[in-house]
Amino acid sequence: MPWRNKKRRFFRVSRTFLSDINFLSKSCIEFTEDEENEILVKFFKFHKCYDLIPTSAKLVVFDTQLLVKKAFFALVYNGVRAAPLWDSDDRKVVGMLTITDFIRVLHAMYHDSAGTGSKMSELEEHRVETWRKRFLLNKQPLVCIDPDSSLYDAICSLVNNRIHRLPVIDKHTGNVLHILTHKRILKFLFLYIHEIPRPSCLNKQLREVKIGSFENIETAREETPIIVALQKFLDRRVSALPIVDDQNRLLDIYARFDVINLAAEKTYNNLDITLKQANEHRNEWFEGVHKCTLNDTLFMIMERIVKAEVHRLVVVDEDERVIGVISLSDILQYLVMRPELKEVSVSDIEEAIRHEKEALENGKVAQMQAEMDQINYQLQPTILIEATPEDSNTERENPTIFEEDEKT
Repeated sequence: MPWRNKKRRFFRVSRTFLSDINFLSKSCIEFTEDEENEILVKFFKFHKCYDLIPTSAKLVVFDTQLLVKKAFFALVYNGVRAAPLWDSDDRKVVGMLTITDFIRVLHAMYHDSAGTGSKMSELEEHRVETWRKRFLLNKQPLVCIDPDSSLYDAICSLVNNRIHRLPVIDKHTGNVLHILTHKRILKFLFLYIHEIPRPSCLNKQLREVKIGSFENIETAREETPIIVALQKFLDRRVSALPIVDDQNRLLDIYARFDVINLAAEKTYNNLDITLKQANEHRNEWFEGVHKCTLNDTLFMIMERIVKAEVHRLVVVDEDERVIGVISLSDILQYLVMRPELKEVSVSDIEEAIRHEKEALENGKVAQMQAEMDQINYQLQPTILIEATPEDSNTERENPTIFEEDEKT
């Protein structure tokens, strides 16, 4: 309770969800399977992106003419993982600068200098726009969302576009209001998780729900050089590397966010040091690797992620050997985008009503009644779910210097 009360003040929502959703206001909490599946979907469709915007928060925006070095130092100084990029010529937000961009810049400069580091000093001379032109040759326009869009739409956009961060932009002014992330959405859900009926799927063990990545898990060793880890981040498009020993037992983890320490400590000129050496400079707040097992329930995993404020858990067996990784994206996709969660849309219902009225006006009432007697209401198939607009989103990526993937 204290945790929820403490966190609640960071969100501006004040609407009551339970009283607005009819099937959740039952006096006796007994649901059909279909209703139970819809609980979290309706929760996310009820709340808007605006509800997650803090009443007071820091939003850092960079001009594309800013020096690369200063941009990444500013990320460290302000304690943020990403920042919108403003193009003064076009007078609009054109992309996002993230830690993954820093990884790609370091990787490119290292190889441009043939591993000698001679060109690393250029990091202090190049501007953000220079690197955008180098890496953004075939990118799609910025993926963003309106504050009045539902959280369901936001989750679909994050998952389908395989991005970590979704800018909330006012369509009338073009101003960036907030940056939505998987972590913030899950934290928002947990403010109300004890106030809404809990779907039975949350009580299932990880081995039952079968979500996460369990094949070809990319790992690293303590002696792995940083430049090799950067290469893995780019090639495998993962967000973290579990560090293991010879028996594949979990020792530590090196995440993309840890790379920003190279900028904080100005040690990016030497990318040949080992991950063990790099982790020695880790911040004091690091609490160790957060993990789970196949026997943990989905609710336990979600609660652990929210309280630890991490993006993933490493899945280990009884001998602490790494067998998989489960991420925030895996969880949210399972909660609201499983095939069995497809609902009857308003447009489907309106279409059925329109056909019924046309039939009545054309004097086909008797014929329609006969058809209904034969097949138990012929109109029913016309209101079954087809592909919703969210389901048909094509994959495209925010024009960061490098795309954000959610495999881990």
